[in-house]
Amino acid sequence: MARLSLSKSSLTRETRQLQTFERFLPALDLKRKQLMAERAKALAEQERIHDTMTALRDEIRQKLPMLANRDIALDGLVKLRGVRLGQENIMGTRLPLLLGADLERCDYGFMSRPHWVDRLVDAWSRMLELRVRLVLQARRVELLEAAVRKVTQRVNLFEKVLIPRTQANIKRIRIALTDAERTAVVRSKIAKGKRLREGLA
Repeated sequence: MARLSLSKSSLTRETRQLQTFERFLPALDLKRKQLMAERAKALAEQERIHDTMTALRDEIRQKLPMLANRDIALDGLVKLRGVRLGQENIMGTRLPLLLGADLERCDYGFMSRPHWVDRLVDAWSRMLELRVRLVLQARRVELLEAAVRKVTQRVNLFEKVLIPRTQANIKRIRIALTDAERTAVVRSKIAKGKRLREGLA
């Protein structure tokens, strides 16, 4: 760290720096609060999707108890072909956004499978889409938590390190300048008194 110069120019520089820090701190703190609110929303949405999946699973168990019959081939009725993603920018944090999930329903003979397979295929399609949404929401939460952590570190840096250090530097410079002025006044009085004594002698 550079040695602090105890001069008026250094005082001006430190004062400007303090003003800059104090101007940026509220904006950083606001950003942190907004990111925390977005994280809370994302967590609530993640919980909602999870609850919807649980409810759908329970509904399938209740309405389709015949799924316990392992003799009916149900594999491959619904497949996830792809996911279309976009991007959303929230307070400088790029978050993935689900534009759509491409599901493929395999053809099956209506006469060769029981009538309830249609309802099962619909439920599985909804479940697959919910799973995609849940994975995406977990990623959004992860990115928002990282952003909150980073902004909180910056806020702490300003609040606990930079601003107090700059204030201490300003105080130190002011004390040194005041002491220097006092010393100069005392020296001038001593010199004036010495000249007066020499003039009288």
